[in-house]
Amino acid sequence: MSDFRKEVAKKLLDIKAVFLRPSEPFTWASGIKSPIYCDNRLILGNVEERIYIEEALGKMIQENYPDVEVLMGTSTAGIPHAAYVSALLDLPMGYVRSTAKDHGRQNQIEGADPKGKKVVVIEDLISTGGSVLEVCNILKEYGAEVLGIASIFTYNLAKGKKRLADNNTINHSLSNFEALAEVALEQNYINKDEYLKVLKFQQNPDDSSWMD
Repeated sequence: MSDFRKEVAKKLLDIKAVFLRPSEPFTWASGIKSPIYCDNRLILGNVEERIYIEEALGKMIQENYPDVEVLMGTSTAGIPHAAYVSALLDLPMGYVRSTAKDHGRQNQIEGADPKGKKVVVIEDLISTGGSVLEVCNILKEYGAEVLGIASIFTYNLAKGKKRLADNNTINHSLSNFEALAEVALEQNYINKDEYLKVLKFQQNPDDSSWMD
């Protein structure tokens, strides 16, 4: 089985799609102080890295979900990646809106019709898992067979892993928080003390003592 974790982590750091800043924490929308900030939209603007990541996503999906019939992107971050990978794998794709349209056919699911099909959901980033699980549940209610999720990066937070497990939903990510921290340490992006701090944050983001 292919292991893209460190190479993808390196590419995300190189294009600044992921920032590690333990000494000047970011503030998430929830108010949590975090040493990490991820903006995978920057992948789209970096051709070499984008091609590598989309090809890696395709390989990961083929290895872990060989029976997939349709790719469905999350709105909006997962849509371009689902489109690129669908072209590589010669599969139909669509996406799920956060809410149904209030006009026209009032669709919430756009593009390929996933009813009765084996579906993989494409997501760029998983933190607590809430938004991607909502997409999975919408597809299941519609009549799709959701095989699982293929994501670019996961924080591997305990809350997110528990939500996925409770929902009986599999996620395969190209890279994760631990791999990113290791690469950042190896490349002197952070020092050993900062490395230990970011790992402490990951264990419990609600505990601000990691900043001490």
